[in-house]
Amino acid sequence: MWWTRLKALILKELLAVLRDPRGRIILIVPPVIQLVVFSYAATLEVRNVDVMVLNRDAGHWGYELVQRIEGSPTFRKVSFTDSPEVLHEAVDRQKVLAAVQISPTFSRDIEAKQPTDVQIILDGRRSNASQIVGGYLNQIVAGLSADTPAGQKAKSSAVSIMPRNWFNPNLIYQWFMVPNLIGSIALLIGMIVTALSIARERELGTFDQLMVSPLRTHEILIGKLLPPMMIGLVHISLYIVAAIVVFGIPLRGSLLLLYGSSIIFMASIVGLGLFISAMSMTQQQAILGAFLVLVPGMLLSGFATPIENMPGWLQPVTYINPLRYFLVIVRGVFLKDIPVSQVVTLTIPLAFIAAFTLSAAAWLFRKRLE
Repeated sequence: MWWTRLKALILKELLAVLRDPRGRIILIVPPVIQLVVFSYAATLEVRNVDVMVLNRDAGHWGYELVQRIEGSPTFRKVSFTDSPEVLHEAVDRQKVLAAVQISPTFSRDIEAKQPTDVQIILDGRRSNASQIVGGYLNQIVAGLSADTPAGQKAKSSAVSIMPRNWFNPNLIYQWFMVPNLIGSIALLIGMIVTALSIARERELGTFDQLMVSPLRTHEILIGKLLPPMMIGLVHISLYIVAAIVVFGIPLRGSLLLLYGSSIIFMASIVGLGLFISAMSMTQQQAILGAFLVLVPGMLLSGFATPIENMPGWLQPVTYINPLRYFLVIVRGVFLKDIPVSQVVTLTIPLAFIAAFTLSAAAWLFRKRLE
């Protein structure tokens, strides 16, 4: 029976991955490293920043501003100086990320209801972090300005803004990062395991034995595709459990929809991995080929930077990236409870990509057998 032959090949593929020390390392180490690094270390927040303050004002408001800066949880160490040269040198030598200079007439101008300012010097060599820290300092200064006599007088007639963050009220970065890892880990595992499949057979000399077996060509292809999909779905399941249990991320959408799109996503990934494997003669070539696809796939998926921020000529390239669509589905299912229609709309491109990659992999596989 064809099912008996196919089941034997699937079991052989799973045992080949699990018995190989390198295969076990690939299955265990990268997912754990990515979970720890991205969930805890790769934060979009900026904390533990060193700041230097030059307070040339002897009044109440200058002291109040210093106290508010010291009390901010963002700053790890707030140092003080009386010399502008020392202040500039600290920024030049990267001892501090930001420096604050308070003018001598700061408190007097506030009491006289006159315009005044605070100079903030930022290290532009760390542009992203300095912009975020500059925003923190601006919020502190704005809060102080609202508490001054002029600010209190204008508060009654001013329009107040009350921000409300939907889907992630407390702006917890793990709620954004961990769902993204579900897709990226599945991409990593599915791509590498599949890429090593045929290359490992060639390297070990068992590929010819597989060709003379009773298995037909399409059965070999299916047997090579299903184990990586199964392994990828297991990793997706483990990350879903970790997201809910360890990180407390709410699962607001349908788990059935998430798994349905996951199957199509894994099919597109293993098709591309099998194409790389059919082109490679050794496992080293397969791994290099997989990483040649993985890095652009991660960068062009919207994982770290929004696709809208990419150059106009580069954005169309992202349409052929399956991870782009799957990340939107995962985040939507977890945080937003996106409707079925939107999941289907995002899954249709995945189905087209899967059909193309699987067809290309089957064509190349048969080509190599001739």
